[in-house]
Amino acid sequence: MKLISQLAKEANMPIGTIRFYEKSGLISGMTKKDVTSNKYVYYDDEVTEKLRFIKMAKAVGFTLAEIKQVIDAWYQKELTQASKMEVLDLKLQQIDTKIKELKLMKK
Repeated sequence: MKLISQLAKEANMPIGTIRFYEKSGLISGMTKKDVTSNKYVYYDDEVTEKLRFIKMAKAVGFTLAEIKQVIDAWYQKELTQASKMEVLDLKLQQIDTKIKELKLMKK
């Protein structure tokens, strides 16, 4: 379990971005029920894994809405590894198509 500052260092991501992803429902932390003196939120390794996926998915052109759908389906066991790869392959095909369109426009 780690605090947001530790998570930000591990994920190499600003705290504000992590908070935004949490408000968007992409990730969630937890509070310790036995500690009532503070409102610290703690994050586990699953959140670190999700942040890495979000970063990679954004880099290749996924929208946050698309990322949320994949994350939700994956962690609710509705998406198999093969299905996840299909989603990623489809996005790569869309990116390739966009590249071709941009090259045509450049000519």
